[in-house]
Amino acid sequence: MAEQRNGLRALGRAYALLPLRIFLGVTFVYAGLDKLTDPHYLGGLGDPLSFAAMTQGVKASSPIAPLLGLALHAPAGFALAVALGELAVGLGTLAGLLGRVAAVGGALLNLSFFLTVSWQVTPYYLGNDLIYLMAWLPLVLAGTPYLSLDAWWAARRRGQAAPARPEPEPERQGARRAG
Repeated sequence: MAEQRNGLRALGRAYALLPLRIFLGVTFVYAGLDKLTDPHYLGGLGDPLSFAAMTQGVKASSPIAPLLGLALHAPAGFALAVALGELAVGLGTLAGLLGRVAAVGGALLNLSFFLTVSWQVTPYYLGNDLIYLMAWLPLVLAGTPYLSLDAWWAARRRGQAAPARPEPEPERQGARRAG
């Protein structure tokens, strides 16, 4: 019974980030596709629903206003980079392909969204971009070690099958764990 409980705990610890990974991956794929299929997104300053108009609208209040000025020199290119970046981050996160790199990309995208679109939201905790930024950090730290192409590739380099599930940790003599 204790061995089964320890196995379930190890399984829970190993897969604890999987729901977060799925949520962020699906959300970013959806966000990227939504932008790419929106007829207004790549419109110019004349379209109030475009990336260019939104960027122009937040430029004055953003702490990264000089960077937004650069983006406004080629707004369609920057808008496309954001949408394709979201799509790449989402797919990489879902597949576990370069998981840490994808998570860093997601964190950087959300940091830029926080410093632009969400910057004027008060109180700060009502803006969702800061929360997304914080949600990426566990994946930056842990990567995608299970159910991922990263795990498959690492196992292949070692000449083993990819781990479908972690091995339970041996219980230390006399040690008790909380939880």
